[in-house]
Amino acid sequence: MNENRRFPDEPAGPFPEPPLSFTDREDREIEIRPFDDGDEEPLVRMYVDFDPADRAQGIPPATEQRVRDWVETLTDGDGLNVIGWHGDEVAGHATLVPDGNSAYELAIFVHQEYQRAGIGSHLIRTLLGHGKEAGIEKVWLTVERWNRAAVNLYRNVGFETADAESFELEMVLRL
Repeated sequence: MNENRRFPDEPAGPFPEPPLSFTDREDREIEIRPFDDGDEEPLVRMYVDFDPADRAQGIPPATEQRVRDWVETLTDGDGLNVIGWHGDEVAGHATLVPDGNSAYELAIFVHQEYQRAGIGSHLIRTLLGHGKEAGIEKVWLTVERWNRAAVNLYRNVGFETADAESFELEMVLRL
């Protein structure tokens, strides 16, 4: 954790709050809602079926039990979670996890069958709107610098590069 992380002075946004419904680029109806207790099993199923090639920085975990433990950690704490639904299937998940320094780390995962359809952008924006409503002010993330699509997505949402000294970029945003 970087306790000296500098955040922009100006807030990004505005961002929508959940629930949010939209049609993705593949003409699928997607609804983004805050995580609810009954959502755990469908979320675990999405992560168990997640393509190992799309894992980054060791997440999501590779085995079902580790996925269950990880999902429980994300959803039982003080963080925020939104899920993108296509009918009763989880298309994607985004989370804000408190870092212990009054900021929150953002992580987002879109199932491979739903990638490149605009779902990630909606998930992040809706999660940030949910976070602002909950009083969260500072959000950061790390992304592998070679992941141009993700870096561009984060920049388009309003994230700024704070640290580019390793193979990962650290990006920050103020709500």
